[in-house]
This record gives sequence, structure tokens and C-alpha cells, in this order.
Amino acid sequence: MAESFSHKWGQILGHFIQEFIRETLQKVADEHGFYLDFQRKRKARITKKVSWQDRYGNYHDLDYVLERGGTEDTLGLPVAFIETAWRRYTKHSRNKVQEIEGALIPLADTYSHLNPFLGAILAGVFTQGALEQLESKGFKILYLKYENIVKSFTCVGINASFNESTLEADFQNKIEQWKKLSEQDINNIKNQMLSLEKFQIDKFINTLEQSFARLVQQVNVIVLHGLSQQSATVENAIEYIHNYPENQPTFAPPLKYEIDIRYNNGDLIHAIFNNKIEALKFLRTFI
Repeated sequence: MAESFSHKWGQILGHFIQEFIRETLQKVADEHGFYLDFQRKRKARITKKVSWQDRYGNYHDLDYVLERGGTEDTLGLPVAFIETAWRRYTKHSRNKVQEIEGALIPLADTYSHLNPFLGAILAGVFTQGALEQLESKGFKILYLKYENIVKSFTCVGINASFNESTLEADFQNKIEQWKKLSEQDINNIKNQMLSLEKFQIDKFINTLEQSFARLVQQVNVIVLHGLSQQSATVENAIEYIHNYPENQPTFAPPLKYEIDIRYNNGDLIHAIFNNKIEALKFLRTFI
């Protein structure tokens, strides 16, 4: 069965929004030295999917993850999980936000020691109740309104709007117009989106940046056979662990390393490691 023009047009809008979001997040990742992972081939994982496992053994396919210390070859530590969704009609908006919750909340629990940012970028039409449901669970939301998406396309002469009574011939005409657009035309639509949604985009990005722009105030290391060492910086904590004599005759071998990283905004990251190598690897991701 041939794909309908209405379905195809919805896909075009959805792909356009995903590209717009990806470019926006990539700028943030580049500025702060993080790795932005999204669906494509990457040596650090087997499949194209961005899939993370929760503490219960379940895997969740995600849209975007910002990683500290991540590279093409190595998975980093998650500093932000961000899901996206495009909907034209409100009838499925509640189900979609429940899907987002189901994917990210178990991961937030699993990586609670890293206090990752939870974000949802929603585009199109969503009910106020759906938005409030996500906010009540600790999500930060960027909502790109359907009206502004439509307005953005008018700068290249395309009427992007549609509803359940729009004719297939009208959808076909929109698609043909889209196919004729140049790269500059598409950039013009993106710039128009940035202008129309500037306040909401800036608010979301500022909140995201604040979540990882905090400063380390103190690092507390406990090598669990009783000694506690407080350090003012991550570098000092690394030096302490690196030089710690594990085979002191007066102590049994270390059972584990417990690390608290306190930030100037009151946030606390608590982590426990069974060996020196993993503890050092963890701390070095904060340098």
C-alpha cells in the first residue's frame, strides 16, 4: 500500500524539527565539551540506536544524550537525557508524555548519583495537562508551538498547516514545494523558528547549561576501612586516591571507595566504587 501524502508531510515536519533540535543541542555540547549522542552509527555501541540500561536490566531507546567524557569509541557518563516528540493533534499527547516518563525516569533513578538533566522537547500540539504531568516529574520542557512552526514555513512560501480535512492533493503540493527548497531556504526556516521561539529556547538552554555549569565546592573521599579525606578540588582528590597506600599493614585491603562531590548550588553526587581504577576514572570525567 502506497504511503499517503498526509503521512509523508507529517514525517517531513517531524524530521525537520529533529534536525533543528539536534543542531541546537550540538552547539551546547560543543561549547561545554560534552559529547552529543543521537541515532546513527557509533563505534561505542553495537546498533544505531541510543540505548541505555537501567538498574533493573531494561534498555531504553533515547533521542539525545549529552555525555561527559564520551567519544566516538567510548561511552561517557550521562549529564543530560533529552527526549523529543512531534504531534499535530492532542489526542495522543498524554500517551506520548507517558512514554517519555517510562524511558527517562528509570534512567534518572539508575544514574541518580550523577544527577542528570531530564528534558523534553515537544513540538506541535500538546495539552496543558500533558505538559504539567512532565513538569511534575522533574522534567524541563521546551514547547515549540504548532502555530510558530507553521509561521516559520511562510518565509519560503509554504503553507505548512493541515488538519483532518486537508485534501491529499494539498499535501502533495506541500511536499513538492518542500523538495524544491535549497539548503539556504531550509536554514531560513530554522532561523525563523529561532526568532519566533527565542524566549522558550533560551530559557530551556539556560536551564540545561545551569545543570552542568555548577562549580565543585568540595570532594569528600572515604576509603572504606575508615579514613576520610576532604579535598577542595577534583585534582586534589585524584592525587589523594592515586597516592593512597592500599597495602598499609595497619589496615585491611580497601573494600571500596566512597566519593561525595558537593557543588556550590547545593547539589550532591554520591558514588561508590569497588576499586581504585574505577574511582579515578569517575573523578577524571569532572576535570
